[in-house]
Amino acid sequence: MTIERGHNVTIIRLASPDGTNRLTRNLVAELTDAVQRLSEESSPKPLIITGNDGFFSAGADLQEIATLLACTALEFARAGQALMNLVARFPAATCAAISGYCMGGGLDLALACQRRLAAPNAVFGHRGAALGLITGWGGTQRLPRLIGKGRALQIFVAAEKVSATRALEIGLVERIVDNPVDAAITLLIDR
Repeated sequence: MTIERGHNVTIIRLASPDGTNRLTRNLVAELTDAVQRLSEESSPKPLIITGNDGFFSAGADLQEIATLLACTALEFARAGQALMNLVARFPAATCAAISGYCMGGGLDLALACQRRLAAPNAVFGHRGAALGLITGWGGTQRLPRLIGKGRALQIFVAAEKVSATRALEIGLVERIVDNPVDAAITLLIDR
């Protein structure tokens, strides 16, 4: 993860060695710390959260989750909830600038932002149901409020993948743009 400052915004760029930007326990802790620190600044700047061209985030690391004991799994669920709530309550505008895959916990993170912009290659989904999992990070509450209960159930229960075009049609994102980060900068500083 990197933090970039400039253009009167702060950009948090998710990063992992394999490029999938999985939300591991360590990354969730780092993000929580960063968002908390940024929110406590005397004059917080608008916040953009993004990934790379291929992945906003593949979501939680399923291999890591498989090794958790009940007590550590509960701690991880609570840590994810705390992160999403920090982003949702951030004292300045927030925007997810999404390219590539935005799956599972990554979708929860995007939903915690006030606004979402997508590149044409963006793909959204919550594939947990196909694996016998369901999110515990607030997505099951935020997505129905945004796109309606029926559509949200289709994404959660049917583990449906949603293209950028379909995401725009159903109101999951507000725009499809070639460069979501640049568009988010313009959007947030022209408020």
